[in-house]
Amino acid sequence: MAPVSSIIYVDESGDLGWSFGAPYRLGGSSRYLTVAVVCVPSSKKHIPKRVIRNLYTKFKWPTGVEKKWKDMGPTERAAFATAAQKMCDDHPDIHLHAITVKKERVEEHVRADENKLYNYMIRLCVLDCMATQDAVTMIPDPRSMKVESGRSLHDYLQIELWFTRHVKTKLSTCPMDSKSCKGIQFADMLAGLVQQRFEDRYFEHIRICIRRLKLKKLFFGDGN
Repeated sequence: MAPVSSIIYVDESGDLGWSFGAPYRLGGSSRYLTVAVVCVPSSKKHIPKRVIRNLYTKFKWPTGVEKKWKDMGPTERAAFATAAQKMCDDHPDIHLHAITVKKERVEEHVRADENKLYNYMIRLCVLDCMATQDAVTMIPDPRSMKVESGRSLHDYLQIELWFTRHVKTKLSTCPMDSKSCKGIQFADMLAGLVQQRFEDRYFEHIRICIRRLKLKKLFFGDGN
């Protein structure tokens, strides 16, 4: 049987600040942090990139400037959500995952080592997907990798795969600048779409593709 391999694109939305005395965007930190990943078979890595290229063409975005979710208008955001759902409908072996943490409920001792929180979020988000593969290449934007967490994240996930899940998955981590990687740009837009649902209480875009999104919540408490 041929080896099964996947590529996982990773990006985030929000920040890991803890200043809650002022509103977000008015001097305060975001109240939520979202990590989003796109898990795609290696043979189909061109598919999410094609979705982003088609959006650049559709909306005549300058190809020399990276388009971020935060700079997109409502029509552009709805087009991304629709395209993401169609992509997964057409390719059921491409999976969208996200995890959002409610930061105000994070305990003080966890806040003191934010890299471990970030790494734990990644684990909860991607380990199930990784464990089904023989080989995985994780591609994050280096700006989203915390200063002390780059190699530790890789080692943490590899240990979890081998010793907790008891699988032989071989993990490679290859950070790439999102400016030159449309797979990461897809993850950025997905993270923004999910973050918007929590940070801004805007549900319309996530409703478009929620059927194809595996969303987890962390530190939300009961009734949230």
